[in-house]
Amino acid sequence: MNDPRPLDARAAAPAPPVDESHRHAPMTFREFVAMVAALMALNALAIDIMLPAIQDIGAALAVADPNERQAILPAYLAGFGVGQLLVGSVSDRFGRRPVLLAGLVFYVAAAILCAFAPTFAALIVGRVVQGLASAAPRVVTASIVRDCYGGRRMASVLSLAMTIFMAVPVVAPSIGQAILLVAPWRAIFVLLAVYGVAMMLWTGLRLPETLAPERRRGIGPRALAAAFREVFTTRQTLGYAIAAGTMFGAMFSFIVSAEQILADLYGLGPLFPVAFAVMAGGMAVSSLVNARLVGRMGARRLSHAGVTLFALIAATALALALADLLTLWPLLVLLAGAMLLVGLIFANFNALAMEPMGHMAGTASSVFGSVTTLLAAIIGGAVGRAFDGTVVPLFAAWLLLGLVAIVTIAVTEKGRLYGRGT
Repeated sequence: MNDPRPLDARAAAPAPPVDESHRHAPMTFREFVAMVAALMALNALAIDIMLPAIQDIGAALAVADPNERQAILPAYLAGFGVGQLLVGSVSDRFGRRPVLLAGLVFYVAAAILCAFAPTFAALIVGRVVQGLASAAPRVVTASIVRDCYGGRRMASVLSLAMTIFMAVPVVAPSIGQAILLVAPWRAIFVLLAVYGVAMMLWTGLRLPETLAPERRRGIGPRALAAAFREVFTTRQTLGYAIAAGTMFGAMFSFIVSAEQILADLYGLGPLFPVAFAVMAGGMAVSSLVNARLVGRMGARRLSHAGVTLFALIAATALALALADLLTLWPLLVLLAGAMLLVGLIFANFNALAMEPMGHMAGTASSVFGSVTTLLAAIIGGAVGRAFDGTVVPLFAAWLLLGLVAIVTIAVTEKGRLYGRGT
């Protein structure tokens, strides 16, 4: 039947939406999002589940200094950051499935190594190895999403996945605390090994290869050098990777010192997992809101506004701390607000960094993940070691990091902040 509309109206009419779900068949869209979130959660669980156990681990392995015990967390993150550099390129060459499954195998092996570590040094080695292995699910997951979706649809998928993923920090410390009530701290690593096995079975049975053979790339020295050069010289990708790293560092700096601040300084003790869950819940809520708004407002406007508000919250908290007016409830409200904004920011920064890299999503995801993670490990470790019995170092660092992120995205966007975009 002929279309009665004028030709110019027909040309202006939006094209019907394209169904891209066939790229991950036989999984439905919901199962695909759930699997992406579960793979992302491998990393969050490996960090947050042991927050209540840090004191027990230090006592069992003869580490008296609370600031030294924190090394359990940056050690994992450092291995995680380094491991991402080559994982994406390997998956661009050999496909997503084999690299993902190999990473899961080593994740399980490292968790078992940590469970039976006889010394603190051996535990740190195991954590570095576990971080290295975790690079595969992190990088390959982002690449799989980019293989299957693009543009705002990609940002929406990542936001929905992060809504589920953000539930992990909410419950992980409580899970760790519950394990400590009935078993020693080593059982936490046994649980991580079991989770890794479960993900091996799920992905092995249900996830198809999403990288078409004609899109695979060589991994020789020249090809790698050219790929890394393209990523590091693409203004949007590098700029948003640096900005995301500063915000990830802000979040991780709190995670590293959360037990000392909440459980010790503010006297929450066993209620620490509850307070941590409330703040992490804010991140889950913000990701859900972002998934609904990003299609209408754009990732740029949402994330740029989020960073600005984060800096304002940090300035407010720092002023109250310096005036000795930051009591428990204002602290919790400000922390929850800041964590809510981090959930709004990070998925959009990820999507914006990956958008120009569709032809080499694996390598780009590797560089993005490595830059953000290594920055977070450095920042989090430095801020954690600066803990002096007050929250001043944390909020001073947050304010500085928020300002650095704003300047970075302003340079990346050539001064065009808060505009519409992907």
